[in-house]
Amino acid sequence: MKHSLKPLSLALALGLTASLSAHAATSSSVAVAPQYDTSHVYVAPTDVDAFVKSFLATFGGKSTPQVVVNVLPVPSSTTSQLLQTPVGTVSLFGFTTPVPYPFGAERNGYLVKDLNVALAEAKKHGADVIVHDFPDPIGRDAVVQWPGGVNMQLYWHTKTPDYAPFQTVPENRVYLSEQRAEAFIKGFVGFSHGKVVADEKRLDGAVVGEPGKAIRRVKLESDFGKMVVFVTDGHLPYPYGRETTGYEVSDLAATVAKAESSGARLVVEPKAEPGRQSAIVEFPGGYVAEIHQPIAAK
Repeated sequence: MKHSLKPLSLALALGLTASLSAHAATSSSVAVAPQYDTSHVYVAPTDVDAFVKSFLATFGGKSTPQVVVNVLPVPSSTTSQLLQTPVGTVSLFGFTTPVPYPFGAERNGYLVKDLNVALAEAKKHGADVIVHDFPDPIGRDAVVQWPGGVNMQLYWHTKTPDYAPFQTVPENRVYLSEQRAEAFIKGFVGFSHGKVVADEKRLDGAVVGEPGKAIRRVKLESDFGKMVVFVTDGHLPYPYGRETTGYEVSDLAATVAKAESSGARLVVEPKAEPGRQSAIVEFPGGYVAEIHQPIAAK
């Protein structure tokens, strides 16, 4: 991997790393583990069964029993179930009532050790609490918004869940403007006690459907899991920017074939990218997901 950091920017990056390390020494992470990061998927009730069948046929795994419940702080009703696969977990909702604002816009849910501490840490690192904490049938929830308009749910369970670790950790895929990227990265790294593992300043925009343009791609890792931040001009062809999660598999061709044969639609053909082969599919109900297979550097 090539870096284009100038000496001054490298010094600043090292300074940021040192300051974050010092912070980590004085406070503990609120994260639990990557397998408790769930992608939130909202589909019409009529698409729930088709989505479940296709998603599990593609990635394997199982679903918890479907329940009908109010998971929000205001009156509402939805089917709810957890799809647990070796490469990622989905919290699936099929609302039979209109979805109250701002729900439906949160990309994922992160389990935290202490919700009060997590919310205080999020605010300290630049997030807004856009839905104050509230009880749900199995714990407490809140929704925060990071610079750039990135919404996430933070949740805590009354009874600590016990999920098997993923075979491969999925990546949250975040698209941001140049104006808000630094604030988001600094804030989320501080909150998550994570680190920047790669910062590609001038990557070929073909990875997000903009060949010939240079974009920035920043890879983060923490106890919450993986995250990839794309900094672009926003001239993104469909479906880029709609795929909030990338799933790592060992055989991309076989996985795409399973997706297509189970009702998903291939919207970006498999293509080579730095370090991976990647494709994008749309599952029944409209959920868009990136799927990738790592490839060794030559």
